[in-house]
Amino acid sequence: MHLVVPSRGNRAARLFAGLLLLSVSVVAVAVLSLAVGARPIPIEVVWQALTQFDTANAEHHIVWDLRMPRTLVGVLVGVALGLAGAVLQGATRNPLADPSILGIHAGAALAVVLGIAFFGFTQLSGYVWLAFGGAGAAMFVVYSVASLGREGATPVKLALAGAAVTAVLYSIINAILLTSTRTLDEIRFWQVGSLAGRSIDIVLQVAPFLVVGALLAFACARLLDGLAMGDEVARALGQRIAMTRALSGLAAVVLAGGSTAAAGPIAFVGLTVPHMARAITGPSYRWILPYAMLMAPILLLGADVVGRVVSPPGGVQVGIVTALIGAPFFIALVRRRKLASL
Repeated sequence: MHLVVPSRGNRAARLFAGLLLLSVSVVAVAVLSLAVGARPIPIEVVWQALTQFDTANAEHHIVWDLRMPRTLVGVLVGVALGLAGAVLQGATRNPLADPSILGIHAGAALAVVLGIAFFGFTQLSGYVWLAFGGAGAAMFVVYSVASLGREGATPVKLALAGAAVTAVLYSIINAILLTSTRTLDEIRFWQVGSLAGRSIDIVLQVAPFLVVGALLAFACARLLDGLAMGDEVARALGQRIAMTRALSGLAAVVLAGGSTAAAGPIAFVGLTVPHMARAITGPSYRWILPYAMLMAPILLLGADVVGRVVSPPGGVQVGIVTALIGAPFFIALVRRRKLASL
């Protein structure tokens, strides 16, 4: 009896077919997002709104003015979180890494809180730039702290520096919120992570940054494959470890900063999706990244639809639903010893 070993070409064909299936799934979930809500709209009406818009039809306005921006933000944020989580896990070689590990969420949240409390920002379009600047500043501080010493920014030092900076930033946030009821009222829905109430302006503001971040992430794919073999092996192959981590960190902060700016700090998507992608594709980041890019918006939009269904008409914010889904996965992840390192 002879064992048949699948050829590399057959495996690549199967993985490519998986990408096509995921792409179709993204479109299907997006259509579902346009149809489901406090006022259910039949799929055929959604199609008519997309192809033959009628200004006198209220349902067409709901599709275009309310649900289309929400769905587009969900797709963009999902893509960004999936890629950011995969890049961070590869760069830090930490299976529990997600955008919060480098203080990105905390930095964005602190910038928004400061803008509301001391500079009078009240519009979501203003939050975008505050959150983006705060995320970048936090990442810079974390990387600078982790780079101190002869070894540079090692995975352990990055994780420790990120945890320390995150704790400091959230303590400042809590101090401000305890003393400013107005700020707490303004930020509470953004802080838990939400796609509701987003306009097309938010899409136009963050989309260019997320495109740049995605291109940087894919440019890091081969470098991350080298890091996965260990720093010493990667260095022996001529790879510049510090430059690789700096470029990966830049991609992650652009992606996670833009997503946090648009929808708030949404937890667990960046943690769970890369592991799901890795279970299908294997260790190569040239496949993990596109799989994570497509699986994350499916999870995020699906969670948003579930939130609308379980608690109409207002719905449960998507950040709460993703946490409910991701927390059990996180516990299972911690219990699996073989994921102790990447």
